[in-house]
Amino acid sequence: MSRRPLSAVSTVLLVLAVLLVPLGALSTWAKYEIEDPDRYVATMAPLAADPDVRDAVADAVTDAVIKEIDVGPLQGTVESFLRDAVLSFTKTKAFEAAWTSANRAAHDAVQDALNGRTDGGAVTIDLAPITEQVKRQLAADGVPFADSIPVTHTEVTLMESSDLGPFGKGFHMLQVAGLWLPVAAVLLAVAGILLAVRRRRAVIRTALGAALAGAVLGVAVLVGRGLTLDDLPKDVSRPAAEAVYDALTSSLSVAAWVILGVSLCVALAAWLLRHRRPEARRAQPSRASRRL
Repeated sequence: MSRRPLSAVSTVLLVLAVLLVPLGALSTWAKYEIEDPDRYVATMAPLAADPDVRDAVADAVTDAVIKEIDVGPLQGTVESFLRDAVLSFTKTKAFEAAWTSANRAAHDAVQDALNGRTDGGAVTIDLAPITEQVKRQLAADGVPFADSIPVTHTEVTLMESSDLGPFGKGFHMLQVAGLWLPVAAVLLAVAGILLAVRRRRAVIRTALGAALAGAVLGVAVLVGRGLTLDDLPKDVSRPAAEAVYDALTSSLSVAAWVILGVSLCVALAAWLLRHRRPEARRAQPSRASRRL
């Protein structure tokens, strides 16, 4: 085969490889962090210590309880006392366990929202177990109104399924693809470089393309953040929603930086080798000079 067809085939393969880089990162994230219940719960678990999430939980539980009990003119005092009690509970190991259980129960709802299987509803976590724990603690402390606290299905919103930005489209296909997309990207890149007439140049261009793909992925995460958090309902805590989004996409952000950094290093190394070899050849004495 002549050089021109080989060069054209190589170019097509390398372009496809570069295009698959961000999709491969997304499919790996969707398959092994979001779809897997254990990894999803592990990703959400640190949010139990996030101050914004704790405040959102305390506000939700307090509002739900105050609506159900009648304490007359002491409502303001009771509300403040109850919120402090809930906020104090969010700093305990029991809250961490309850938070983990609630997120495990909410995993299916998150999956449905990301796959577009909901009708624009919200993804929520049921805080009833937390209300139950607070009620027991207040009763143990001898608080008069503790027994009248109802344990209802109090919910805190994690995200609005109608505002998931670019991640709500084709998410199921990404989960099905899983590791196949990044593997395909690597195989296409290797094949394209092997078929290239000037392989070192092909390596440099492919690495620069991958670096650009990593940058695009990072920008997509930022754009998705804005689209997801814009126009949140008034009853949804924006700081808590930001914490949830950042936790869910943290590995994507890291992947974007890794792809960008590694690709630039590969391009730089290939460029330095390309310019170093001619200098080494010029510096090497010829056979005739060595005989003299």
